[in-house]
Amino acid sequence: MSITDEPSDGPVVPDGRGADLVAIAGLGLRQAEAEAHLEELAALADTAGFEPVGRAVITLRRPHPATFIGRGQAEDLGVLARALEAGVIVVDEDLTPAQARNLEKATGLAVVDRAGLIIEIFARHARSREARTQVEMARLEYLLPRLAGMWTHLSRQVAGGPGGTKGEGEKQIELDRRIIRRRIDRLRRELRRLDRGRDVRRRARDRIPKVALVGYTNVGKSSLFNAIVDAGVRTENRLFATLDPVVRRVELGPRGALLVKDTVGFIRKLPHHLVASFRSTFEEAGEADLLLHVVDLGHPAAQDQLETAERVLEEMRIGDVPRLTVYNKIDLAAPALVARRRELEPEALFVSARTGEGVAELVDVLGDRLLGRQFVETFVLPRRSPELLALAHRRGEVTRTEQRDGLVEVTLRGSLQVFRELEARGAERVVP
Repeated sequence: MSITDEPSDGPVVPDGRGADLVAIAGLGLRQAEAEAHLEELAALADTAGFEPVGRAVITLRRPHPATFIGRGQAEDLGVLARALEAGVIVVDEDLTPAQARNLEKATGLAVVDRAGLIIEIFARHARSREARTQVEMARLEYLLPRLAGMWTHLSRQVAGGPGGTKGEGEKQIELDRRIIRRRIDRLRRELRRLDRGRDVRRRARDRIPKVALVGYTNVGKSSLFNAIVDAGVRTENRLFATLDPVVRRVELGPRGALLVKDTVGFIRKLPHHLVASFRSTFEEAGEADLLLHVVDLGHPAAQDQLETAERVLEEMRIGDVPRLTVYNKIDLAAPALVARRRELEPEALFVSARTGEGVAELVDVLGDRLLGRQFVETFVLPRRSPELLALAHRRGEVTRTEQRDGLVEVTLRGSLQVFRELEARGAERVVP
């Protein structure tokens, strides 16, 4: 086990518990992988309002069934954490309720596992009624098996009575479990009702092609969404800054319109409580005609993040939806890296949501893929045919109109279908 001091320039812990220790337990990880995971965990802790003061890397062949890292290591970790005046230990793994309780006893400090940390972040960022309902259900399902540890002090103080009657702590646990289960049932019914309302809105939009932005958290999906639709969606350099799916209509002139959807970001080891609660939200991406898989090109773990997002899409059973890879933040990536990636993936697109570079090309590609490819042609319209000129304006984008010997020559951008319709009604295409 190794531990390092870290400058503490983040926010103070909201409840005044003092500084925190961020710990990572690496199960068979190489050092570089462990450090990358540690960086992500530190970002999660910062987003949750903790102030990291130290990091510990503990390499394990297998987790200890009682304390996850072994009692001796746990005691050493507690000594190091208290030396740094840490108030909380954050572990980059999901702990069983028993492991969390035993680790707290061994270290003498509060312990937060990865699932609990991410659920807390989701709770902080949920804005819509649906997102708040989803998060509350996930929190209660996470809390339910952990109730026993909250009342052990009362059970010890008031032991079971004669004849094996239950102590006050056991009675309180059972009461709390019943209350929580009833609340979870109500939340499930509320989510089903919200799903029905969303289904009505979906059917109203069925005729419009849909594109959904997906990808790892904090790769710039919401910034790219803003660049495409100028929607003013919340953007922040924090993990899970966007939880509520946002849909905007994008007009592409005479070609038609698209619906562009921003979605919640994915992350490594997303807690199963949240996957279950947010299933309907994730499945919205599966209704898209095209997925834009956004990747932070300059991130050191870009490939791992891409593969994680792909796994989540497969788990959600939407891996067969057509997709287009979009590498974002090219303004922050090394030019050599951008050039190499362009060569390796000529079908991918490269953009900077911050500077706008490549966004216009991306919008054109979306129009081509979902509304039909556009071409530019010049036609001569028959005499006295204002209906054809009106058709050209209605179905295409007229860029030039010129009168010549009583005829009208128009240049327009449009689809092959529009051009065929004009020719069928007497217009003659001008051959360059």
